[in-house]
Amino acid sequence: MATYITLINLTEQGARNIKDSPQRFEAYQGLAEKLGLTVKSVYWTTGAFDIILTVEGDEEAAMVSLLNVITQGNVRTQTLRAFPLAEMQGLISKIS
Repeated sequence: MATYITLINLTEQGARNIKDSPQRFEAYQGLAEKLGLTVKSVYWTTGAFDIILTVEGDEEAAMVSLLNVITQGNVRTQTLRAFPLAEMQGLISKIS
């Protein structure tokens, strides 16, 4: 399973509706599970990003879940494909 780390910033709308943020996450989690994703972690953070989300699953499910989120207008996202140590070691072993 692929791991995806999503860096999330609230839009002005999302900031106005911050009190609903935990409930929006719970709704996202239900959708993610229906799509076959596993939510590994979520953190509301300080600094450059407002929320950090980590999920595991296939690329199509990850994309569909994020498309559902961004169409609501509360957040903007940047998603990174992450590689754990064992997977990275396997990739490096293929370098000629």
